[in-house]
Amino acid sequence: MALSKTQQRIRRHKRVRAKVIGTETRPRLSVFKSNTRLVAQIIDDTKGVTIAAVSSGSEKGKTPRERAEAAATTIAKLASGKGIKAVVFDRGGFQYLGTVKAFADAARAAGLEF
Repeated sequence: MALSKTQQRIRRHKRVRAKVIGTETRPRLSVFKSNTRLVAQIIDDTKGVTIAAVSSGSEKGKTPRERAEAAATTIAKLASGKGIKAVVFDRGGFQYLGTVKAFADAARAAGLEF
């Protein structure tokens, strides 16, 4: 029996998470995309602590891409406030296009390095 799109994404995510680890000096920027919003977290995997989190549902914008870009600038400001300049990007098994790509590009433009 064929896997659904969600099951395929979860498999991709598990495969990537086995290799991508956030440290104290370079935490992981994790992205989750639902039908209505995009959620991003900066996570220190060695301690198991979420350092900062933001949701595009609380951001203003007409299109999902605009809301993702606003969320990216917000999380970049939160990260710089906590002294974080470089992160490891974890796309969560989602394809690197659309809102995920817009989020990543806006985060880079706001000062995060990955």
